[in-house]
Amino acid sequence: MSIESSFISFLSIYFFSGYTIFNTIVYGIILVIALFMIIKIFKHYKINPTDLIIPLMPFIFLGSSVRALVDNGIYPYNWFLITPGIYFIVAGIVVLSIFLGIIIQKKTDIDFKYTLFFIGLILAIINLINIQSINLIAFSQVILSWIVMTVIFIIVGKFWDLFTLSSYDGKINLSIISAHLFDASSTFIAVDYYGYFEQHVLPGSIYNLSGTAITMFPLKIIVICISLYIIDKYVDDEILSGTLKLAIFILGLAPGVRNFLSLAIGT
Repeated sequence: MSIESSFISFLSIYFFSGYTIFNTIVYGIILVIALFMIIKIFKHYKINPTDLIIPLMPFIFLGSSVRALVDNGIYPYNWFLITPGIYFIVAGIVVLSIFLGIIIQKKTDIDFKYTLFFIGLILAIINLINIQSINLIAFSQVILSWIVMTVIFIIVGKFWDLFTLSSYDGKINLSIISAHLFDASSTFIAVDYYGYFEQHVLPGSIYNLSGTAITMFPLKIIVICISLYIIDKYVDDEILSGTLKLAIFILGLAPGVRNFLSLAIGT
């Protein structure tokens, strides 16, 4: 076996055949390295990372919908269209779009965030057109579960400043917990009612112990609340704090949209 084929075999076994403890750790290391590079970009151009939450939503839909369309056989299965390949590609497009937006902003005074959102929207529409049918029952189950859980945290925000709607940070924190509640809702409905299974290592282990994916809710709530509390209380650097929050938001919404679309298209 040649070195090239051995390398391809290694990637196929350890990175493109599901989540394991090994590749989860590797992805975590890559994420940390990427965050340091992104922080330098944000600081250089004086970008508030949390201002990118809305402009990045089309890109999140882009990456997640590609993965969902692969799951359901609409797009072909290859390394560039599945995790982590598709997310690396989308991340690269995002960085290039930010630079393009900054160039346009300098020449026209059009806020780069509008350019970023528009590029993502155009790319996302291509996938949206390829979604030919939606199971409205599964769709409604996830959305209803997500709304109920998010409303609970809107009420919590009236008593806990971490999620209050009266401050910018509170609104950002609420959007982050809501993104993760969407992921938990899509996982819970898909696993408990439609026979799907949890691919990620830690949630999968907890599911095996409990026998139900409803455990995703307390798991998400505990981890995200602690993370947001620590960031708000101990991280004074606005760029670092915002980058961490943006990363946490994406890590919640991206798999949530993928799970949601895979379920809604495939059932």
